Amino acid sequence: MPVTRRELMGQAARLAGAVALGLETGRAESPASRKLKVIVTGGHPGDPEYGCGGTIARYADQGHDVALLYLNRGEKSCPETAADAAGNVRVAKAKHACEILKARPLFAGQCDGHAVVDAAHYREFRDLIDAERPDVLFTHWPIDGHRDHRAISMLAYDAWLATGKRFAFYYYEVSDGEDTLMFAPTDFVDITAAEARKRMACYAHASQAPDKFYALQSQVTRFRGVESGYLQAEAYLRHAQSLDRLLP
Repeated sequence: MPVTRRELMGQAARLAGAVALGLETGRAESPASRKLKVIVTGGHPGDPEYGCGGTIARYADQGHDVALLYLNRGEKSCPETAADAAGNVRVAKAKHACEILKARPLFAGQCDGHAVVDAAHYREFRDLIDAERPDVLFTHWPIDGHRDHRAISMLAYDAWLATGKRFAFYYYEVSDGEDTLMFAPTDFVDITAAEARKRMACYAHASQAPDKFYALQSQVTRFRGVESGYLQAEAYLRHAQSLDRLLP
């Protein structure tokens, strides 16, 4: 049967509605041709570097603004003063790692092994993220052996929901089999050229047994490289309702 003008108009209206819906829900693709603000969250100093160090280096080399947001400073008790925090060795190492990756450090102010996820901390973390206004945010996969990793994953996810899913949202993996479990990535970043800098950033955390943990993480990046067709790669799971096409 011939299509009438009214039917054609109806189809056009439905198509426009579908496009608008995609934009509202974050499914529409967004180009990465502009300077982006990227936040990589982690439970402790070293976590973003191990899980995303190559990707961080690639973002920074492309001129994007990258911040590593650590849930804590790697200490079991929170510092009472700013001077106490500044004197923390783990903080100094985190700053050095960030310098290597051309990123900047941020700290959420919680304590190692004593993460709190409640209404007040959800609100505090949302305010921190909202002040940064990121285009892309990475966080730990929530099925993880360390409670601090699980905690920041929940805090980050809540912040993404509370801000209307306006930035891209990715999960990453660390120390598969020891920490991250049941991780099935959707996206990959080739880190072959950036691997040496990632290694330097991870080894900046000299007190955290880098010989052990980097060896394991290297096995992961080599496997992800085989999986995706690169020599070495970092893998991510993008939320199905997240913006796309914002990886380096």
